[in-house]
Amino acid sequence: MRPAVFFDRDGVLNEDDGYVFEPNALRWVSGAREAVRAVNDAGYFAFVVTNQSGVARGFYEERDVLTLHDWMASDLASVGARIDAFDYCPHHPNGLIAKYSVACTCRKPQPGMIKRLLERFHANASCSFMVGDKQSDLDAARAAGVAGYLFDGSNLEAFIAPLLTDWSRCLGRERK
Repeated sequence: MRPAVFFDRDGVLNEDDGYVFEPNALRWVSGAREAVRAVNDAGYFAFVVTNQSGVARGFYEERDVLTLHDWMASDLASVGARIDAFDYCPHHPNGLIAKYSVACTCRKPQPGMIKRLLERFHANASCSFMVGDKQSDLDAARAAGVAGYLFDGSNLEAFIAPLLTDWSRCLGRERK
């Protein structure tokens, strides 16, 4: 079972410029694309788990989130990096769009998105970790049984490099 790195999106992979949903508005955090490639090269799954309350608030639609994630995947591929899966929560209990105006188990700090991906990919939770920029990210990680690290906003590649270990040691055996 491979471990995973869970990335929050806004504030970790891209600058948190408030409700980003258009590719031309996205600004990568310094070292973000290289960090994803390092995660790939280390043999970890790379996942994005992101609250997208802009959907519930009526600022944009789910298709806009999917379009942005497709663009991000394409841009990452251009530097030899990949996200294995994106998951997002469109809900907010105070949303303006009725079908999204709910309290759910996927909106961080709830662990739903992380748990779904762990199960779907059969990832090893005990060797996995989350990189987030808010306490709610760390709370979701803890509730899902994975470690959490608070990103300081500097270079993401430099931040994540010391966190990537030979995960076979975590599993107690040599990787084959």
